[in-house]
Amino acid sequence: MTIQTTKVSEWMTKLVISVEPDTPIGEAHQIMKEKKIRRLPVVKHDKVVGIITIGDVREASPSDATSLSIWEINYLWGRLTVGKIMSKNVLTISPDTTVIEAAKMMLEKKISGLPVVDASHKLVGMITESDVFRMLVKSATA
Repeated sequence: MTIQTTKVSEWMTKLVISVEPDTPIGEAHQIMKEKKIRRLPVVKHDKVVGIITIGDVREASPSDATSLSIWEINYLWGRLTVGKIMSKNVLTISPDTTVIEAAKMMLEKKISGLPVVDASHKLVGMITESDVFRMLVKSATA
């Protein structure tokens, strides 16, 4: 196989960690920190309905400049769910798409990862910039 014909399915992460829209934002943040990941697909009934990034979590975090008390902040933070801050118009990709096409889409849209879905739109993987870099390095050193 050449680099031009290599499929997303060969390099994607297959065991994808995801969350549901009603997941508290604090829980999603904890998952990202523990698993050392920067994005979580948001799924409902196995279908991708959104995506949340570590940047989204940071933007939703309370500012030090707030006039709210620590109790008010904790109360509001505790009620905030992934569904309220996730990006809803998520670009997805098929496992049969070439990695080059996936990389081109990520570059053009200025995104660093794509959920991979099958024909029924079920989440089956995730392809990220790191996966593309890994493939390029392995191809160059093979």
